[in-house]
Amino acid sequence: MRVYLPSTLPALARVAAAGRLGPAPLTGFAVTPSLIEWYVSGDTEELEYVALTEAARASLRMLAADRADGIAVAARRVVIAAEVEDAEVRPCGGLEERGRVRLAEPVPLAAMAAVHVDDLTAVLDVDAAVAALPAADLGDDDARFTVDGAEAHELLWYATQEIDDLLR
Repeated sequence: MRVYLPSTLPALARVAAAGRLGPAPLTGFAVTPSLIEWYVSGDTEELEYVALTEAARASLRMLAADRADGIAVAARRVVIAAEVEDAEVRPCGGLEERGRVRLAEPVPLAAMAAVHVDDLTAVLDVDAAVAALPAADLGDDDARFTVDGAEAHELLWYATQEIDDLLR
């Protein structure tokens, strides 16, 4: 099963150094039965894009958490796409997050199919979205618009062999 795991550039560097993403349990996003039921007319590619988008939103929250902890982190969303055995994946999302899953095991680098990362042109919008998250969570429509602005940027695709170059 293809699973999309939210990350950040510093976390991706730790994955590259350790050779795996962990420890488990891990939260990711995938094409789950409830996502298929909710998105009735979509094909597999469209459903995987929905899961990727959900993981990118979770990456945005990881960026905000790092900054709240005083960690300087580049304003670029990161999503790791991995092929994981179905038995290791458990759906856990409610009505709001139909594609959210929990992984029971760490994900080795060898299981990672690709990394999706914001282009440098997205940094200002992602930075603004991170700053607007608290107000957006409280229902501020202008802040929500700012957060949604980050999603206007498509994530770029990188092969796992390009991770070291991406981190430089």
